[in-house]
Amino acid sequence: MNPPTAVKAQRAHRDPSVTPSVTWRSWVVWGIAALFYLTGFYQRVSPAVMTSELMRDFGLGAKNLGSLSAFYFYFYVVMQVPAGVLIDSWGARKLLFWGALSAAGGTFLFGATANFAAACVGRAIVGGATAAGWLVLLKLATHWFPARRFAMLSGLGLFFGNLGALIAQVPLRLLIEKFGWRNVVQGSAGIILGVCLLVFLAVRNDPTEAGLQSFAPPALQNPEKRTMRGLLSGFQKVFAYRNTWFIFLAQGGIVGPILAFTGLWGTPFLKARYGLATAQAAAVCSVMIICWAVASPLAGAVSDRIGRRKPIYLFGAVVSAAGWIAISYLDGLPLPAFVGVAALTSLASGAVVLGFAYAKESVPVHFLGTVCGAINIGNMIGPMLLQPGIGQMLERNWTGQMANGARLYGLPAYHTAFFLIAAWAVTSCLLIAATRETFCKPHN
Repeated sequence: MNPPTAVKAQRAHRDPSVTPSVTWRSWVVWGIAALFYLTGFYQRVSPAVMTSELMRDFGLGAKNLGSLSAFYFYFYVVMQVPAGVLIDSWGARKLLFWGALSAAGGTFLFGATANFAAACVGRAIVGGATAAGWLVLLKLATHWFPARRFAMLSGLGLFFGNLGALIAQVPLRLLIEKFGWRNVVQGSAGIILGVCLLVFLAVRNDPTEAGLQSFAPPALQNPEKRTMRGLLSGFQKVFAYRNTWFIFLAQGGIVGPILAFTGLWGTPFLKARYGLATAQAAAVCSVMIICWAVASPLAGAVSDRIGRRKPIYLFGAVVSAAGWIAISYLDGLPLPAFVGVAALTSLASGAVVLGFAYAKESVPVHFLGTVCGAINIGNMIGPMLLQPGIGQMLERNWTGQMANGARLYGLPAYHTAFFLIAAWAVTSCLLIAATRETFCKPHN
């Protein structure tokens, strides 16, 4: 930081008459973080359109394919606590830089290796590296934007994530058919390296580093450095508030089904049910992702406007649960009707973004980073358990069918396996019903 900028930063800190304003710089900083989150979401769901290639090249059944995909989520969840420590000790900028660099390396390894164990390592590196993406996104939003925009920005961030998931459907499948899955994956590594460069050039932890006024509360502008023990203690403390537990468990039942379906098992399910080609099945999943992406910022904006969280959050959970039951068990639905139900289910799932604002308002402000990390773990536990769980159930009900070196699973196998989705989705409704409304107000 040069001397004039340092002087401006000091003045911004100590002059209470300076009113913070959202500038183009705010959007650039937040947008780069959102771009990294987009690449992480892309990585989560990309295996869905290459299931046949992965099963053939690595000689996998559904159980091992589910495990390969889930390695991303295993290490994503494991790294949530260390990410909470690092965001304080390193700052959002440094954590974002090293996360992007590591994700690029893990992506390259996954695309280059012919060894199943090494491929799992590559997925694990990517999962661990992108674990800080959502936490950094929320952290930067708190510093660069006013608090009243938090729910809207959370929804917009999820929109960016879903845009990454959308790219990982039909566009990715077409690229794989043209260039091969390994070349496309390695090209993705190069794009993530580009994000790393953008972080280095433009991202700053707080507006005061650019001579601007910060939006962060005083307690967050100069946070205490946390140790691993301190953060674990913080996790224990946020779970002393009843809403944290309910939201933590409920999020997995909303995020888990849609990521397990669009991120891995939806494409082969649609091929088995309607005889669709891979690109056509991916198009159906794309519709679901678009609906989820559009609904997320709208849910946040509407919740902010009416000043309540619970009604929209609960309504979304109920509709999505009903939708997953219909998707899984109403075999008589023609394809257009199925797409309509799937779209409605995904729209309703957009209410999941309210879990972050709801949880944030349910605990004291100094637990912001901790509670957001906790809820993000709740999100990822859903697909982390459902993807391999569904794979195991499919494997148990495999009848021996093969095509082009890949195993095929019939509708009865999917009916059994998708019970896991339906059960968790219904449980989420009961958990959300037990929460206490915050009326969009910070915890006192």
